[in-house]
Amino acid sequence: MTPRLTRLNPDALHATPGYHHVTVVEAGRTAHLAGQCPIDHEGDLVGPGSLDAQTGQVVANALTALAAVGAGPHDVVRAVIYVRSDERADLSATWARLMDSALAPAFTGAATLLGVAQLGFAGQLVEIDLTAAVPDGG
Repeated sequence: MTPRLTRLNPDALHATPGYHHVTVVEAGRTAHLAGQCPIDHEGDLVGPGSLDAQTGQVVANALTALAAVGAGPHDVVRAVIYVRSDERADLSATWARLMDSALAPAFTGAATLLGVAQLGFAGQLVEIDLTAAVPDGG
């Protein structure tokens, strides 16, 4: 049984483009994933110079990490997306790519999208940090 999740947007706060201002986990365990990077199984950067390709690899890695604890995108309660850019268009394109992916339900809870100056791996353009409510048995 998945812990009960309540997602809400208080009336006194601004409308959101798909996420919720608050996500409450009523009970259960949580999993805190390390930042998921555009690195393949062999440790190589995927899609050098391509924000789209790197976002695809980050999605794949995040889905794998969630599955390892018996969780899925619907179980994510907090997401932080880091994009190596100061261009709003890059942030918007990344958000659109994520919302069109199998990981999209992960971004309906509390989510933050940030433009940053640098990420951990040379050539890395995107990273996702997730926290999930682990379903019973996960």
